[in-house]
Amino acid sequence: MLRPTKHSHPDRTVINVAMLLLARIRARRVDDYDDLRKYAKKSVSGGDVLFLPALNFLYLMGLIVYRPKTDAVEYVGPHEAI
Repeated sequence: MLRPTKHSHPDRTVINVAMLLLARIRARRVDDYDDLRKYAKKSVSGGDVLFLPALNFLYLMGLIVYRPKTDAVEYVGPHEAI
């Protein structure tokens, strides 16, 4: 869910999980897909459900790129997506 309501817990939203993933990916530049999924699951209650929407959100924003050969996610930053 991107639009929070009064019933939404602030830590259990797509935006929050995307922020956590982005902070980790920016620090490491390249991170394994499974490691990111485990990190989201460990960091937030319900993170395994919110992981894929958060990753899709970051991709649509042009901040990350998925590398299928290595099964990794790479941070490319704003305006540098291929």
